[in-house]
Amino acid sequence: MDMEVTAWMSLHHAMHARDSRPFSKATLRRIAGFARPHKRTLAAFLTLSVLMAVLAVATPVLAGQVVDAIVDKSDSSTVVWLAILIACLAFAEGGLGLANRWLSARIGEGLILDLRTSVFDHVQRMPVAFFTRTRTGALVSRLNNDVIGAQRAFSDTLSGVVSNLVTVLLTFAVMVRISWQITLLALVLLPVFVLPARRMGSRLARLEREAAGHDAAMSTQMTERFSAPGATLVKLFGRPARESAEFAARARRVRDIGVRTAMVQHVFITALTMVSALALALVYGLGGVLSLRGHLDAGAVVALALLLTRLYAPLTALASARVEVMSALVSFERVFEVLDMKPLVAEKAETRTVPDGPVSVEFDGVTFAYPSADKVSLASLEEVATLDTRGGVDVLHDVSFRAEPGQMIALVGSSGAGKSTIAQLLPRLYDVDSGAVRLGGVDVRDLSFQHIRDTLGMVTQDGHLFHETIRENLMLARPEAAEDELWDVLRRSRLDALIAGLPDGLDTVVGERGYRLSGGERQRLTIARLLLAHPRVVILDEATAHLDSTSEAAVQEALTEALDGRTAVVIAHRLSTVRAADQILVVEDGRIVERGTHDALLAAEGRYAELYRTQFSERPPLEPAV
Repeated sequence: MDMEVTAWMSLHHAMHARDSRPFSKATLRRIAGFARPHKRTLAAFLTLSVLMAVLAVATPVLAGQVVDAIVDKSDSSTVVWLAILIACLAFAEGGLGLANRWLSARIGEGLILDLRTSVFDHVQRMPVAFFTRTRTGALVSRLNNDVIGAQRAFSDTLSGVVSNLVTVLLTFAVMVRISWQITLLALVLLPVFVLPARRMGSRLARLEREAAGHDAAMSTQMTERFSAPGATLVKLFGRPARESAEFAARARRVRDIGVRTAMVQHVFITALTMVSALALALVYGLGGVLSLRGHLDAGAVVALALLLTRLYAPLTALASARVEVMSALVSFERVFEVLDMKPLVAEKAETRTVPDGPVSVEFDGVTFAYPSADKVSLASLEEVATLDTRGGVDVLHDVSFRAEPGQMIALVGSSGAGKSTIAQLLPRLYDVDSGAVRLGGVDVRDLSFQHIRDTLGMVTQDGHLFHETIRENLMLARPEAAEDELWDVLRRSRLDALIAGLPDGLDTVVGERGYRLSGGERQRLTIARLLLAHPRVVILDEATAHLDSTSEAAVQEALTEALDGRTAVVIAHRLSTVRAADQILVVEDGRIVERGTHDALLAAEGRYAELYRTQFSERPPLEPAV
């Protein structure tokens, strides 16, 4: 290997190795568990790595024999056969290299697949509280950067340690056998090569981390400002010139770091190339003198020089091997950190089913407190030093009610009273602390998640849609739905004419969070999705809270279709939407303080009547300013 390439390798290892830290045997056992499915491929990979190391040492020895044959004026056939053997070894080394690279890719990509799918599946089982606290970018980094860092432990670090160790041992043994004096001289110069690499690598690593921090800040700024709501906010309240100045300042710093890094690298590489040239000069000088005095063959001098070029690279790599291994283990531990989080809401091994037919909804003495951060999150995912330990304060107190099959229960009350919390307990987004939530008389904790999804549908106030087509957003509810079923639910949601008028129809992309649609259209599309799912229980959480009168009327028509013949729990700030409820529950401070029909609650002159008068009382017009 060329000395300049060796210098680049040593600098790269020193720059990208993380600080080492202790690791547990349990971590190694878990890593072995992920490696076990690839053990045959891994064994073949390591075997080829050893063979390549042997070939790397054999070629310089044969080159020395060629020189000796020439100096001794041996038969030309000897030189030819040695040359043919060197050529064969080169082809063999190339073929083994290709096979080794294929095995490395198989192991690495297979490990990435296993880790990513494990993390992705595990994260999907986490409670909603996990996602309300975690920064999405930090979580995505675990699926990308840390998974790839862990993969390098097998595809790069492990094979590198094995092949480099074999190469060093064989090379050292052959060099000592040829001339221990020249070998000792070569090793004396090794610290001059390795130590500057470690020191300069640390310096460059600091620059690289600073540049990465600025890149991350620019990425965050672009992500937030380039989204539809972010761009709107900047246009309304932001200062574009200030935004540009902040972005440009970071970009200029990244440019300056890039120039400085390039110059430091070039100076370092030039210096180490000169050191390597000095080492080769000493080998040729001392070896030449010994050869002229008859103490060493000329071919041995050439062999030593070639072996020297193959000794420095693996020695330098092994000097950083421990830090590289620890760096890979850190990546594994960061992945395992996510996998070790226990989902607060778990499915039982043996589950029950909801009886066929209309379904009742029952809350029986439910008390609930949102979990504290240490139970649902990680400080590294929230990007804070320590987690917020607050939590565990009851937000629902002994809540009990029952909706008979086909009935509609309305929840009303002040903001923050606990209405949405009640709605989130029904689909088991959280588990109650005491009491029970039942569907059709069966505790939701005894049901499978799939059965809950098949029984219950929910429309939230934000009407969230994915950045996909209308068809894909609808079929999230039922992937096997036919084309005519899609158009049927769109008709029942009063959206068929609108969608039919779009150039791409059902294949129209709705944009991030559905921003290419109006608020009313977005909400009606989520209702159409609910209708496609055919749930027997419907939850409407402020489904018309942020709509104008025209959009609200269209959504109310769609909601009439959604509620027809189904048990429903409806949360609404606008009391005009819940007059027809079979029972209205007034929730305040996590307690049901009143219950009854609209007329009965108005007659009782309690909290409901107060809320109703606040919304619908006639207010005198404002006097014009004088």
